[in-house]
Amino acid sequence: MEFHHVGVATSDAEEFVTVLKDRLGLQIVHEERFDGLRIAFLDLGAGYVEVLEPIGETGPVARFLDRRGQGIHHLALRVNDIVGALSAARTAGARAIDEEPRPGAWGHEVAFLHPDSTGGVLVELVEEGE
Repeated sequence: MEFHHVGVATSDAEEFVTVLKDRLGLQIVHEERFDGLRIAFLDLGAGYVEVLEPIGETGPVARFLDRRGQGIHHLALRVNDIVGALSAARTAGARAIDEEPRPGAWGHEVAFLHPDSTGGVLVELVEEGE
């Protein structure tokens, strides 16, 4: 397992991406609309910042923004075998939000672990697509 990205929820992805580009020199390496979100990945060299903006007023990221405001939404860890990693996490006591891996942004397979079982942090397991 290793760091893959940190997801940041925002109500204005364009503005937040501009801040990251202008103030930190980060570059966009991937953008898409996926699962009701506008998503941008910016390169950190040893991982990414994933910027998440809800397209509508519903969904998990929209609810997160309503409850907590803009900020860090989740921590994502890269795994080579997401099925095995999810099983191992469950065996170790983590509560899975996704019982099975599912398609994620950028062609990856993902599964989320509930923050109640991961020290208060929403954790995403990521197996990169081809």
